[in-house]
Amino acid sequence: MPTGSSQGRARRESAPRRRPTIGAPPGTLQADPNAPPPQISVIAYDGDQYVDLEVRDPESLRELRRKFPVTWVNVNGLGDSDLLELIGDVFGLHRLALEDVINVGQRPKVEDYGDHLFLVTRMPLGDGTRTEQAAMFLGKDFLLTFQETPGDPLDTVRSRIREGRPRIRAAGPDYLAYAVLDAIVDAYFPVLDELGDALEGIEEEILSSSRGAVIADLHNVKRELTSIRRVILPVRESLGTLFRDENPVITEPTRLYLRDVVDHSFQVMELAETYRDTASGLIDLHLTLVSNRMNDIMKVLTIIATIFIPLGFIAGLYGMNFDGGISPWNMPELRWPFGYPFALGLMAAVAGAMVMYFRRKDWL
Repeated sequence: MPTGSSQGRARRESAPRRRPTIGAPPGTLQADPNAPPPQISVIAYDGDQYVDLEVRDPESLRELRRKFPVTWVNVNGLGDSDLLELIGDVFGLHRLALEDVINVGQRPKVEDYGDHLFLVTRMPLGDGTRTEQAAMFLGKDFLLTFQETPGDPLDTVRSRIREGRPRIRAAGPDYLAYAVLDAIVDAYFPVLDELGDALEGIEEEILSSSRGAVIADLHNVKRELTSIRRVILPVRESLGTLFRDENPVITEPTRLYLRDVVDHSFQVMELAETYRDTASGLIDLHLTLVSNRMNDIMKVLTIIATIFIPLGFIAGLYGMNFDGGISPWNMPELRWPFGYPFALGLMAAVAGAMVMYFRRKDWL
């Protein structure tokens, strides 16, 4: 990861969030005019067959629900509140949950609406540490996923359905929800691996040079790790709630798989914490090395200045205006033919003696 060229990348992770109109009735659906229009894709299946198609009219989903035991509807884009309201009518979704779908930036959570569960999580986009809200509705025969923009880490789940993998094709929508959550949580590991590689590169750079910009790189990485920690902590809590609380739409076998997702979320959290500690340690290491280099420089300069103190005294002494004609004790060396070489030799002898003394003391 070229952290030097990505200064401020973590700040892009939190885009301005649109707030609902103050005083609006509960369950009011107000789509963001800047949000992309919804694109609805459906995968419905049983143990023997499946359909994979794009739909425009949500009413056509009723027939798929009657024909297949599992219907997975994925909606990319939240720019049409009327269309989202129609989807909610087809599947009997609570309007308060639909309001949270449109008003992105919700905290990861799990809410029970009786015949269906509503889940909110954060999904990495594969571009640094940027994430987006992923909302899910889980019912007895359906799973709905809502994303802010196209693109997700769920292609492996779709491939397992298309390839006819028996475990997922024979299970219900609760197992599908587990597979989706597992893919979302696992998508954080490549992001953390990238940040770990960046920390290793920064550590090598710290030990080989004293480039001042390295401290900015470290702060950028640490900020990104803090962003991941801030996101994954409530995700871990919501997954733990989903695993612990009994609900009729989640079967007991699937609950065991959810425990695995909870374990993965703990691993992501621990890895992010480890890398944050590493980044803090590298900051301390950088400051220590800079301080040591500064001390070495100051030591050399101090020794040079110390050597020149007696040399300056000798030069100053010989620079005084003595008159040898008045008294034979007034600098007789001034009338001596070798007076000048003697002064230079004295300076060299004093400087050499001081250097030898400093070396014996291991100051050099």
